[in-house]
Amino acid sequence: MSRMLSRAFAKVNYALEVRGTRPNGYHEVSTVMQSISLAEEVEIETVAAGFELVVEPEDAGIGPLEENTVYRAWRMLAELAGVELPARVSLRKKIPAGAGLGGGSADAAATLVGLNELFGLGLSDEELRKIGLKIGADVPFCLSGGTALGEGIGEVLRPLPPPPPHYLVIAKPAAGAETARVYQSYDERPKEGNFSASPAVEALRRGDLGSLVRALGNDLASVAEGLVPEVRELEEELLRAGALGAVMSGTGTAVCGIFSSEAGARAVAEGLRAHFVGVYEPVVRGVEFL
Repeated sequence: MSRMLSRAFAKVNYALEVRGTRPNGYHEVSTVMQSISLAEEVEIETVAAGFELVVEPEDAGIGPLEENTVYRAWRMLAELAGVELPARVSLRKKIPAGAGLGGGSADAAATLVGLNELFGLGLSDEELRKIGLKIGADVPFCLSGGTALGEGIGEVLRPLPPPPPHYLVIAKPAAGAETARVYQSYDERPKEGNFSASPAVEALRRGDLGSLVRALGNDLASVAEGLVPEVRELEEELLRAGALGAVMSGTGTAVCGIFSSEAGARAVAEGLRAHFVGVYEPVVRGVEFL
């Protein structure tokens, strides 16, 4: 085998509760995460030597190679294996950056799984999760995907029942939000309220979409809205248009509107004025081989 092609699925956060800060600056959270059908394609091919990353479209804005999650995943596996792992990775970007949808984490997850299979490294799921955590807090979830409660910094995962069928309108303004800046601004603000992710967990266990909608929430939303006011505007527009509920995903700036029907979701998406808009649904995995 000299080539592997996979889909790397985005994620949304139905609920995100910030519980505190560790001495190293990382934040303790409790978050309910869900993989969705928005995905990028990650193709890995063996080559004679070295590493190459090809990105489509060319203006996807992935930043310096050394900081890219795909490159870091390759480098960490090569160092662990003690061999070069010569590979070309072609990344077809569809998940917007700076959205809180886990695009970079999904790419890293697909790269870890693909290289492990392509080069026969024999690493277990747990070993891949440990490597993934060094790349980003969401990578362990993106490796397994589905529906899960994430605790710690998001890496302590507990599988949850899949949600009742529904559709998500994902809308993102042109401006993104850097995770570090959002958390810094959150730390500088007086804490408001006592939001808890527990009701979302219970709603999933009961299989109750109405309860899940009422449990939507994100402790970081008010901060991101202060940095990018369009986040709040999109949330309000989704609710006015008939969304059962709406919530910002992760550190933003994408907003998710929940709909019970695909037709209703698509009708609303067509009328939204946003830099990125799409209709998606929950999926049961984080990485899928094609």
